[in-house]
Amino acid sequence: MIGQLRPTAPALALLPALALLPVLLVVLSGAHGGGAEILGAFLVGALRPSLDPALLKALLIALQVTVATALTGWGCSLVLGVLLGCLSSERLWVTWGFPQWPAIVLRRLLALPRSVHELIWGLLLLQVLGLHPWVAVAAISIPYASLVARVWRDQLQSLDPSRLQAVLQAGASPMAACITALSPAMGSVLVSYGGYRLECALRSATLLGVFGLGGLGMDLELSLKSLQFRELWTGLWLLMLVTIALEQGLRCWRGWAGQAQFGQRQVLVFVLGVLLSVALGAVWLDQLFPEAGALNWLPVDWPDLNSLQLAAQELPWLSMLWETLALTLLAAGIAIGLPPLMLLLTPARFWHRCVSGLWMLVRVIPPPLAVLLLLLSNQPTLAIGALALGLHNSGVMGRLLQEGLEQQDDSAQVALVSGGASPQVSWLYGLLSPRSPSHLAYGAYRSDVILRETVVVGLIGGSGLGWQLLESLSSFHWAAVVLLISTYAVLTLFGEWLSDRFRQHWLQS
Repeated sequence: MIGQLRPTAPALALLPALALLPVLLVVLSGAHGGGAEILGAFLVGALRPSLDPALLKALLIALQVTVATALTGWGCSLVLGVLLGCLSSERLWVTWGFPQWPAIVLRRLLALPRSVHELIWGLLLLQVLGLHPWVAVAAISIPYASLVARVWRDQLQSLDPSRLQAVLQAGASPMAACITALSPAMGSVLVSYGGYRLECALRSATLLGVFGLGGLGMDLELSLKSLQFRELWTGLWLLMLVTIALEQGLRCWRGWAGQAQFGQRQVLVFVLGVLLSVALGAVWLDQLFPEAGALNWLPVDWPDLNSLQLAAQELPWLSMLWETLALTLLAAGIAIGLPPLMLLLTPARFWHRCVSGLWMLVRVIPPPLAVLLLLLSNQPTLAIGALALGLHNSGVMGRLLQEGLEQQDDSAQVALVSGGASPQVSWLYGLLSPRSPSHLAYGAYRSDVILRETVVVGLIGGSGLGWQLLESLSSFHWAAVVLLISTYAVLTLFGEWLSDRFRQHWLQS
């Protein structure tokens, strides 16, 4: 039996972890003497968080801002995304008796807003609208709506059209036919994927706060920069409690979604719940910022063709592109390879629970904060950004891998143990090997996400397109801003296309 096993899949799942070696070598070689003391103070702060009443009150208010922003942005993006997904579905246009070309055009146009990271949207809107709580909401809603539209459209196109055609032939109107035939399958997609996007919205709202858009992220950044590690950990523990509660709620949510029989009533209830979330979040933000007032459009000196040409000549394209791509590859390697490597160390259940807690921690800490923490004891290098971004995404990859392994049949592992294989070998070939294609497929998708997120650590770590973008925004060099954002869009769209190809390959293997 062992002789018939194919080592390719588990090997490919583990090999990306080799990216951790050059990253750690650079980070460790650049560390200075005070780093150990700072790291020790940071770790001690986790055991002794500050319980000052004034601090707790301030952090709870900031947490409310983050949660309200995430809830509002999530609800708006879900409503807009479903609507745009329907409008970009060729099948629905044909069902209504219209030509397909408007759906194709809209689908192509929707690729642009999702190619730009929500942080870039936030910084741009901050420049043109000023500091306002709805800036962060819009920064989440714009790219998220496009992402939801893509998933929703793809799911509509993948459905078997026979049921829809049968309802139409029975004399139903196009609207009634779509609702009747598509509600069961699309209701499940709406609930499961909608829950995932809520979790992402919470992380995005925290990240936007780190860059000055309000909420808990801003308090965490200030505590870290002032070396108030006890206060920092108070905020992190609060955020972790909210994250755990959200994840447990979403786990129950997905379990219900997997067993429920969705009809028109269930979908309608969920849609009403989403609309209620938007209203609740909007009222919540209004109560938290009573002095915010209306949004004001600030004047922006948009560049002409001549200024764009001059900016194109000034920018260091080769170094920026090289650093961005290297950052993506290193971080993606860590994110994909580290989770199975950590689980492989020992199959003991206690160790896996400890690793699960570690993944929770690295998911909660925004990558910019991790970069700032590393910079307290190190020089700014590309490796710093790669390590922070890779560890953060390994938390996401690790949680999904562990959840998949827990749901998987362990009969092959038991058979290998009975045959005399070691615990590591039996886990590697009995559990990881069947799971490797799906892990690699999601890793391909995550690599696309990491490419977008390079701007997050680039703004802090002094490397890649992100750093140059921050410099251009700070100096109001709009010609360079336009060129850099356009370059990011092209790179991410190419990365999206490439990740789709890899994902299809692994899912079919």
